Amino acid sequence: MNRRKFLTSSIAAGASMAFMVHSASAARLPAGKTEGKSAMKKFKLNYAPHFGMFRHHAGKDLIDQLKFAADQGFVAWEDNAMAGRPTELQEKIAREMNRLGMTMGVFVASAHFGDKNFVHKDPEIRRGILGEMKRAVEVAGRVNAKWCTVVPGAYDNKMEWGYQTANVIENLKACCEILEPAGLVMVLEPLNPWRDHPGLFLTKIPQAYEICRAVNSPSCKILDDLYHQQITEGNLIPNIDLAWSEIAYFQMGDNPGRKEPTTGEINYRNIFRHIHSKGFDGILGMEHGNSKPGKEGERAVIQAYRECDAF
Repeated sequence: MNRRKFLTSSIAAGASMAFMVHSASAARLPAGKTEGKSAMKKFKLNYAPHFGMFRHHAGKDLIDQLKFAADQGFVAWEDNAMAGRPTELQEKIAREMNRLGMTMGVFVASAHFGDKNFVHKDPEIRRGILGEMKRAVEVAGRVNAKWCTVVPGAYDNKMEWGYQTANVIENLKACCEILEPAGLVMVLEPLNPWRDHPGLFLTKIPQAYEICRAVNSPSCKILDDLYHQQITEGNLIPNIDLAWSEIAYFQMGDNPGRKEPTTGEINYRNIFRHIHSKGFDGILGMEHGNSKPGKEGERAVIQAYRECDAF
């Protein structure tokens, strides 16, 4: 075994053993409680799990899932469905995250995959978009969120691309008039057209960069989902560097499969090292599934992030 393989195996074994020791300790305590130094060391970057990712260890209760994640060293969380949850549950989640010292990541403010909405300048369509932004501001205020996801809908194959781009920019500028005073940042997410989301307007990081520069607002930035961009364009680190001024948020998932890092072709250790070296202090959302079922799959997810965070 060469030195690199030996070190990788040692890190993996150490992370696995530490997790099992902590899990055994946590199993003897109420959910989210720790004793002495049983909680795991915090990660170098702000990786954000989501509800359901650790349900086999923590149970179905959402608050217990937050506590479990905090015990494992996670300091952030994201919830695409937050805007649709009852107000009292939103507030309960926010209180617990504040107690745990966890930062709220994105929730979805607008994502109508089949609608040609942002590419048009119809007044009624714009009223609907702005209504979503107003609701997003209300939700963000309750859950202490700084970012919300916006997917600017489908493209119209009966309209020249330049007109669609101009309309998207104008609609986003109107959104920023609502978001800026509240300090809320909409992060535009380019999605891959080949595997998951054919027909959408926004697909690439350079395209999102061009639009954000044209909107020219602190409330309009990029969500760089590395799973989607590996499929659409690759060249992940150079595109991170070129679009850096407009990137406010990352999400992960390996390819193929959209599972945790180390299960596919993306070298996440190198990417995390690079993002960390640039001084990024935002959130990296774990928007992927678990490669294995049950508790074994949940342990594999945590171990994968420990391995990739060991740079």
